[in-house]
Amino acid sequence: MPNFYRALTVILLTASACASSDPFVGTWILNQKRSVYPAGSCPKSMIISMEATGKGIRYSSNTVFANGSTAHSQYEADYNGREVIVTGNRGMLLPVSLKRAGPRTVIAYYTRGSQITASSRRVVSQDGHWMRITTKSKDLRGKSVTVVGVYEKKFNPVVSLTQK
Repeated sequence: MPNFYRALTVILLTASACASSDPFVGTWILNQKRSVYPAGSCPKSMIISMEATGKGIRYSSNTVFANGSTAHSQYEADYNGREVIVTGNRGMLLPVSLKRAGPRTVIAYYTRGSQITASSRRVVSQDGHWMRITTKSKDLRGKSVTVVGVYEKKFNPVVSLTQK
């Protein structure tokens, strides 16, 4: 029976390695201290989850703001630049399109009509522990705003099946 557990462990580790070939896949938690937001706008907490899907990702985020209000958004997109609908707890949000700019860099474009209203550059660190999302947009007065969200990857410990 020990060979069965060893084989199962190898299969699980191999599956885990394949699933994580996209450095964006995983659960990311906002680190407020390392992030840069306009005064008073940094969320109390934000968790982003990304899962691999074919040639892209399934994205989901949950945010809690300082005043206690919450926001949820989700979409599924390939890295081919095609727009997809983003939905959330407040209905349909701005469409997004994703393009890879490198093995650890993805650019997300958010549009209204045919105008790009915001862009986010997502970069995962070399060690895979951090993701920096730099978002550029305009506020209600048309002034350029840059937000830098820094996220730490949540790693789940691997449990050895050979231990009892």
